Amino acid sequence: MRTAHVVVTVAAALMSGFSGAVLLLRAQWIVRALTDYSVPRSWWTWLGLAKAAGAVGLVVGLFVPVIGVLAGVGLVLYFLGAAVTVARARWYSHIAFPLVYAAPVAGALALAYAS
Repeated sequence: MRTAHVVVTVAAALMSGFSGAVLLLRAQWIVRALTDYSVPRSWWTWLGLAKAAGAVGLVVGLFVPVIGVLAGVGLVLYFLGAAVTVARARWYSHIAFPLVYAAPVAGALALAYAS
């Protein structure tokens, strides 16, 4: 079980870190999406930093479990909030994207609990 937990946690951290990095680097496709969803530009840096910090927290959580749990819960809430934002913008075909990022984080939390 420990191996699965480490693999899923690292995958979740990589995905969340990638998501935070493209936002911080202002990749054109993410800028267009956030604009379409009416997310204020002043929030973008903070949102990217939150995802990056969550990714770091997941990795640290492999050594300090409480940090990993807190980071995981924060990321799951973040990505659920993103899904709500997408739904409020009526881009229903895009709702799956934040949920794809939330799934491995939720899996890492479940495996942490099972370990």
